[in-house]
Amino acid sequence: MTPTIRPATESDADAIAPLFDQYRQFYGRRPQLERAHEFIRERLEHAESVILVAEDAGKILGFVQLFPSFTSLETERLWVLNDLYVSPEGRGRGLGRALMNAAREHAVKTGAKRLTLETMDDNRVAWSLYESLGYKRNNPDIRFYTLELD
Repeated sequence: MTPTIRPATESDADAIAPLFDQYRQFYGRRPQLERAHEFIRERLEHAESVILVAEDAGKILGFVQLFPSFTSLETERLWVLNDLYVSPEGRGRGLGRALMNAAREHAVKTGAKRLTLETMDDNRVAWSLYESLGYKRNNPDIRFYTLELD
């Protein structure tokens, strides 16, 4: 059976949460399944993000999560591709690429100017995928800053 890519609904939160928790652990966070579930449920419930899932035989094997944003200088909509994860059992089947392509289609359909994303410097597998899909690294002269509020 060929996996399908579709928008997640609130009823998918239970199936997405363990994958989201695994994604967070990949980036060095401690397991927090209950918090992961709450976070995903809230995003879906309040339509604060778009989550696309890769599903095969009724099982969700991966997801991509997009957050809406805007570019003031270009006065256009953009989407921040914040999270991409494919479960170990789903890897090697092209699901990451399929999810990325679905994210692109969603951005185009909603009239976005661009998709943006960031990844860790050592995540070479992700770089390879992103670059093969046409993503370009930002101008090295632009600095990216974060202010932690807690």
